[in-house]
Amino acid sequence: MTEDMRTEEFSGELESADDDALQTPCGGRKRRFEVPAGSKKMRLDAFLGAAAELSRSRVKKLVEQGDCLVDGAPCADADYRVRPGQIVELSMPGASDALAPEEGPLDIVYSDADIAVINKPAGLTMHPCPSCPSGTLVHRMLARFPQLALQEGPRPGIVHRLDKDTSGLVIVALSERARLRLIEDFAQRRVHKTYLAVTRGVPPAEGSSDLPIGRHPTIKTRMAVVPEEKGGRCALTRWSTLYASPSGRFALLAVRLFTGRTHQIRVHLARAGFPLWGDAVYGPNDKTSPAARQLLHAWKLEFAHPVSGEPMSFTCPPPEDFPRAMLALERCMRRVILTGMPGCGKSAVLERMEARRIPVWSADKAVAAQYLPGADGWRLMRQRWGDAFFDESGRVNRTALTRLLAETPGMRRELERMIHPLVRDSMETFFRKAQERGEGVAVAEVPLWFETGWTCPGADIAVIVCPEDVRHARLRETRSWSDAKIAAVESWQWKPEDKIAAADLLIRNDGTLDDLDREVGAFLDALTARQKSEEATLEERWRALWSGEEGQARD
Repeated sequence: MTEDMRTEEFSGELESADDDALQTPCGGRKRRFEVPAGSKKMRLDAFLGAAAELSRSRVKKLVEQGDCLVDGAPCADADYRVRPGQIVELSMPGASDALAPEEGPLDIVYSDADIAVINKPAGLTMHPCPSCPSGTLVHRMLARFPQLALQEGPRPGIVHRLDKDTSGLVIVALSERARLRLIEDFAQRRVHKTYLAVTRGVPPAEGSSDLPIGRHPTIKTRMAVVPEEKGGRCALTRWSTLYASPSGRFALLAVRLFTGRTHQIRVHLARAGFPLWGDAVYGPNDKTSPAARQLLHAWKLEFAHPVSGEPMSFTCPPPEDFPRAMLALERCMRRVILTGMPGCGKSAVLERMEARRIPVWSADKAVAAQYLPGADGWRLMRQRWGDAFFDESGRVNRTALTRLLAETPGMRRELERMIHPLVRDSMETFFRKAQERGEGVAVAEVPLWFETGWTCPGADIAVIVCPEDVRHARLRETRSWSDAKIAAVESWQWKPEDKIAAADLLIRNDGTLDDLDREVGAFLDALTARQKSEEATLEERWRALWSGEEGQARD
């Protein structure tokens, strides 16, 4: 556009062109253009379309409804040929009552004369609709960018949309030329959009869906996978996993949209078996969900500036409900495995845990239960060894069993292979039920934890530390163990220093019972601090992911 064809806004008379813009009776503004010298005759709608940066269809409508003057005379003929030197005035209608500007928070990431990039909060509707005639993003934009009132229709500046409860980046066209170019860029898929999504369950590391999407055949407020022959439109979504929860409860995905169908990400991921947390429309109506809305955030935008052509790239981290909900999902019950050498005081520690209303489980008691007549372990032992160590009532004679284990090479290992799977199943059932009850911590005492080779992902391994002379004295006094028995039992176990080296946390028990009570309290405090530290590390990692410091979303 030449300097002579530039737009001027005026107040009443032509010679007052530099004054503030005049408000017309309908709340709009007038704009004045001079046909540049030396130009050829051209259609009125073509001239105004280029000068005012409006679509030809909109110019034609304004002209035909009597909003145009040529040299001061009304002109309702869009085909009229304007000549060099003529003055053309166009009255631009203002916003209707439904689009009255409204003050409200507006997170402007970027703006210039033609576009604004906004970080839309969850809960804010994009534009007016029958169910939401006011209080929308458009109303707030009009208060901040009054030039939007020059655009036609109830959705000025809106070139793409986010669902009400989806947060993140949107582009708003502040000029007609930007609007027309952005509409074309979106249609031609030249605008690249990447979202963050938190799914129920963990999908494969990479995935995609090209299932067509259309209006749900029976529920008109929903979208669904619909065959193209029945009205579905092509849709393409690709995702990559940025973080997968070890618990399997959720994953954080980077989702790339190649088309812009309504609810596209939500429909495709739900159809793949991984609906978004908080999405009651396409996922289960879970009243215990820590997410108050679908966890979907427009994370990245990449596009060419609609006027200058300059490459534009924006990244916006999600709001605080993302890490808050993810932490709640990650925050499983703390599983503590309590172990140590014979005589270290495992039973005394369990008693103090129980006194604090912490659920506890004992491997020794689980073994004893398997030795009771009729139990699975009891049946297996009778089948293998007959009456070798059973008394007349059919009960296991522990003294006879211990003697036989010492005299028969390999028998202890064989017995462990029978009993340990049953005991471990009992422990896992204990942990599962405690978690279902919503317990924060549950403790399992397993004397031979390291020796069995068992694992419990995510569990805290706590070793009770006690000097050897103190332990041996306790075993002699409270259990009447001989030195030979102490030596035999300890020979089956790891050395104390090896257990300590493999522990996550230690509980010292070399003093009085009051001392032990304080030690247990300190241990639980350390467990809480450990949880907070792990959560802080996780949150830091997530923030690094969506700030671009760790990993990138893949195309």
